[in-house]
Amino acid sequence: MIVRKLQAIRKSDQNVRTDQWESARLLLKDDDMGFSFHVTTMYAGEEIHMHYQNHLEAVLVLKGTGTIEDLGTGVTHRLASGVMYALNAHDKHVVRPETDILTACVFNPPVTGREVHDENGAYPAAVDMAREPAPVS
Repeated sequence: MIVRKLQAIRKSDQNVRTDQWESARLLLKDDDMGFSFHVTTMYAGEEIHMHYQNHLEAVLVLKGTGTIEDLGTGVTHRLASGVMYALNAHDKHVVRPETDILTACVFNPPVTGREVHDENGAYPAAVDMAREPAPVS
């Protein structure tokens, strides 16, 4: 059994920050679950271009509002508490948070923990980055 506290992860190297978002990575590749699980905040006023070419992602909006645009189709969807979106076809997209958007996210394959978006808005397919074990409650 794995038990972790969000507050502890937020104080560790498994809390990754950029100018556009912050992601507390609670489950990672080394946990051998077959997916990674993150609590991510996307910051209000940003325009976050992403294209996960190497991962599938499902996102549940817990708090906040904004939009997500599918750049392949041009269709824009409203984001608000209770809305889930899944990038099941490596969809190229842009998220435009109107307020800070708090989300719970699952990635397959799992990430290792230190990834940030590359110039294409993707995470690398596989990264060997040493990390310290996650805090345990």
